[in-house]
Amino acid sequence: MRKIIILYSLLISAGLISCTGSSGKKSALSGTPSDTAAVAQEVPVEGDRQYLVKVGDQAPDFTMQLPDGSEVTLSSLRGKVVMLQFTASWCGVCRKEMPHIESRIWQRHKDNPEFALYGVDRDEPVEKIQELIEATGVTYPIGLDPDADIFGLYAEKKAGITRNIIIDREGKIVMLTRLFEEEEFEQMVETIDSLLGDR
Repeated sequence: MRKIIILYSLLISAGLISCTGSSGKKSALSGTPSDTAAVAQEVPVEGDRQYLVKVGDQAPDFTMQLPDGSEVTLSSLRGKVVMLQFTASWCGVCRKEMPHIESRIWQRHKDNPEFALYGVDRDEPVEKIQELIEATGVTYPIGLDPDADIFGLYAEKKAGITRNIIIDREGKIVMLTRLFEEEEFEQMVETIDSLLGDR
C-alpha cells in the first residue's frame, strides 16, 4: 500500500510540473509545502517559465513569413508597441486565450498605427494555421514558425505555450506571460493600454 501511495504522489508531482512548464531542474524542490513555496518564490518568473529572455532585454529580431507569402521583421516595427503570441493548433490553452486576445486587445487597437499584434504558430504548416483561425475566430495575423526557430529565440524550444511577449516602442521586452490566467491577462491588457497612452 505504501508503494502505491508513493507512486501516486510521484505521478501527481510529475503532472503538476508538466502543467506549469517548469524545467526538470525545478522538479528537485523538496521539503515541506511552505519551504517549497519559499524557494519557488525566489526563482525568477522568466526562468521558472523556461524563458531565455527577461523583462528589460532587447527583443531578439526575426523575420517571419505570413500565410499570404509576405514577411514581417520585428525590427521594422520599432516605434510601435508590439505583442507576440506564441500559439499552435494543438494547444488547448491557446484556443481558450485567443478569442480574449481578439476581443480585449486586437479589436480595440487594430486601427492604431502605433500597435502591432502577431501570432507566431509553432511547428505547423499553413493549413493548420487556417484551421486554428477558423476554430478561434481570430482576425489578427498569424505567421509561420515551422522549426520553432523564432520561439527558440525567446524560450527553450521544448517549453510549452501559450506565451505572450509585450515589446515597447524601443524594442525592449516589458512583459512575458505563460498560460492563460485571468489576473495576468488583465495586467497584460493594462500594460498595452498604458504603453499606448490609453489610460
